Amino acid sequence: MELWHGSTMIVRHPDLSFCRESNDYGRAFYMTEHLELAREWACRCEEIDGVANRYELDLDGLTVLDLDAGTRSVLEWLSVLLTHRVVNLGSPVALEAAEWIRENYPVDLSGYDVICGYRADDSYFSFVRQFVSNSLSVEQLSWAMRLGGLGRQVALRTPRALDSLEYVGFEPAPARSFYPRRKRRDLEARKAFSEGPGFDPEGIYVLDLVSGRVGKDDERLR
Repeated sequence: MELWHGSTMIVRHPDLSFCRESNDYGRAFYMTEHLELAREWACRCEEIDGVANRYELDLDGLTVLDLDAGTRSVLEWLSVLLTHRVVNLGSPVALEAAEWIRENYPVDLSGYDVICGYRADDSYFSFVRQFVSNSLSVEQLSWAMRLGGLGRQVALRTPRALDSLEYVGFEPAPARSFYPRRKRRDLEARKAFSEGPGFDPEGIYVLDLVSGRVGKDDERLR
């Protein structure tokens, strides 16, 4: 499996001790299947160039959790995100909804070497805040997570997973080219979202779940 990691430096030997706990899926080494996305992620400003590190991952013998699988609810991904990331929720409704999601859709990551799923960029946090504030339905949140073309991220969480990863080389990521692309992708996601959903009269909103009007095992949530 070919994977890419965007960084300001060449990373031949990834080390979990240098990875932050407060990332989407906790402490892990995060990669993408797409070269161009890795180049964009490598450029956090216009002044510093980056590189896209290329790897080959052998999945044989590794345990993999796919949070974007068709049998899973977007609320499970959201529970993982709200457990690990600091999200400014603001309102009492959003805080109560976030706690309810964490309690009712817990995901135990401890038995997995690799986690696959959505990547939460700036625009995605905006969508999450709107959902937990009861402004988006579950269906609209699932749709919004695919805006911007961020693709999936692959997170390696264990030393065993890193032992199955082979560094192959790198591609340059000039900031003058890829930082504007990164910003444009985020803006286009926000624009597509603003032109898309309005009120969803048939949708399931977070207060439907918190109040018990809709059961957490409702088939429409998957």
